[in-house]
Amino acid sequence: MKPTHPDHAPPADAAARRAIKPVICYPVETLPRPDLAALRRARAGWTKTAEVIVPAREANFFEVPAGSFFRIVSIDGPQVGDLNLWSLQDLNERFYSGKTRALHGTHLSTGDQLWSSIPYLRPMATITEDTLDWYGIDEHGGSVHDVIGTRCDPYTHHLLSGGETYHHCCHSNLTRALAEETGLMKHACEFHVHDVLNVFMCTGFTRDTGQYFMKASPVRPGDYLEFFAEIDLGGALSACPGGDCSSEHSSDAAACYPLKIEIYRPQDRPEGWGSPAQNGYDRTHGCDLD
Repeated sequence: MKPTHPDHAPPADAAARRAIKPVICYPVETLPRPDLAALRRARAGWTKTAEVIVPAREANFFEVPAGSFFRIVSIDGPQVGDLNLWSLQDLNERFYSGKTRALHGTHLSTGDQLWSSIPYLRPMATITEDTLDWYGIDEHGGSVHDVIGTRCDPYTHHLLSGGETYHHCCHSNLTRALAEETGLMKHACEFHVHDVLNVFMCTGFTRDTGQYFMKASPVRPGDYLEFFAEIDLGGALSACPGGDCSSEHSSDAAACYPLKIEIYRPQDRPEGWGSPAQNGYDRTHGCDLD
């Protein structure tokens, strides 16, 4: 974080330098946008094809075919979920939270898309409904569904706790869920687990120190975040050991609740929709070598 008392004096034109207006890094006016109205119309007459319960302080794997919908639902009490997504055909294509953040902002809501990693870089899922969209951005700069946090993990916990071992951090939960689904060794699966969409989590950055903060999630039983699968998806969701993340995570002290995943198949594909192709860049990187 930035020092409270810098070692170096500001230059004479410091105020002018600070006053320079920011420029958006990735203007999205030319970004192809989903037809949200067509996606929502496709929900009429849909069929629920699967339901997965994620136990408190655990994770579960699920699959969603391209052209289907899925919801993450709060069922018993305020609970945050850490979401990983992969292409069902290739674990190397995974959710890219950093690029999603650069394109859509620090917190996601209806109409935003979850993008996959380089070199694939295409929409994996589109958010079609968010019952917490009323929250907006609060007076502390907090909002819900963030792509700025990583995921609680046993390595950071070990570092900050003075050597404690805890196995229900979201990183470990997601690793176990992927290992159980794929049959891969846990050490191999760990490298496929990646930065998450923090579903229902309320977070931001402090104005004075710029530190990542969390506060009690506003989620209530019955709230949900709904997605449309743009490609065949494998997902894993962890019910974070922090519960509503109002005080701490990576412990058994917080009240925690299960989450539910519902998967729906529409009667017909959305009008005009087609599963996006992988990114068209030729991967030559300006180099003649193979």
